[in-house]
Amino acid sequence: MAKNNLTTVTEFILMGFTGQPKWEILLFMVFLCLYLVTLMGNLGMIILIQVDIQLHTPMYFFLGHLSLLDACYSSVITPQILATLVTGKTVISFGHCAAQFFFFTICAGTECFLLAVMAYDRYVAISDPLLYSVSMNPRICRSLVVGAYVCGVSGAILRTTCTFSLSFCEDNKINFFFCDSPPLLKLACSDTTNTEIIVVFFANIVILANALVILISYLLIIKTILWIKSSGGRTKTFSTCGSHLTAVGLFYGTLTFMYIRSGSGKSLEEDKVVSVFYTVVIPMLNPLIYSLRNKDVKAAFRKVTGRIQESQNDLFS
Repeated sequence: MAKNNLTTVTEFILMGFTGQPKWEILLFMVFLCLYLVTLMGNLGMIILIQVDIQLHTPMYFFLGHLSLLDACYSSVITPQILATLVTGKTVISFGHCAAQFFFFTICAGTECFLLAVMAYDRYVAISDPLLYSVSMNPRICRSLVVGAYVCGVSGAILRTTCTFSLSFCEDNKINFFFCDSPPLLKLACSDTTNTEIIVVFFANIVILANALVILISYLLIIKTILWIKSSGGRTKTFSTCGSHLTAVGLFYGTLTFMYIRSGSGKSLEEDKVVSVFYTVVIPMLNPLIYSLRNKDVKAAFRKVTGRIQESQNDLFS
């Protein structure tokens, strides 16, 4: 790169798997299976929500966007991992690294905001079910989703600009699976103090602010549920939140481990394991969580598969 861009590095070397060459074939098969399941699960969820009119509700509108983010989330990272394992080529260009970081950050940031929106949606549905369709009409739902994407993109622009405006000189070996801010900041040969403050502060604010929205929503949900007289009614009402709570716990738990504890004696080896979990495993688990614990999704799936079987029978009869 040109000197006026404050860097002499034109490419990086990803070191994530170089220490275990004997496991490359096995790792490739594992990541490929996880990626295929992720794509099939999330794209299948999107298609199911689109084709079944019973799922045309605010909750499933948000869930469709969550599935889209998870599919994109995994697609930004996993193909790079698979290509590295197959070819043994760990080199990634400066531009490709910046683009990967940018789109990864968009998906992660938007998902943070979307999960908070989904918590608010559950609160409205439980606290005022008679006015739910009015309070969460299509215009409001679209506005909330657009707001989540705008916040995600804005955060990605800020973090990418701060990270890749640093000077990267001789050392270009990223001790990680993909381009993320913690390992990149360790490579910079210019002062990273201001960048770390901005990046870490912004990440913490996004995580904590959305976590606070989710916490308040569920405190209000619990308060509403306590007014229900029958224990069976309370259990049934709160069970509608189970899938969302599971998804929130997995996503925010790993993000907290990665970013909020930044600077407190964290190790990149630990971060590698956690990064695989939240970039590859969680996007695969979310559609399973929402389908296995949801009667509406199960019913819609049986209905769609029934139609497909009927079409095949008519075709061959």
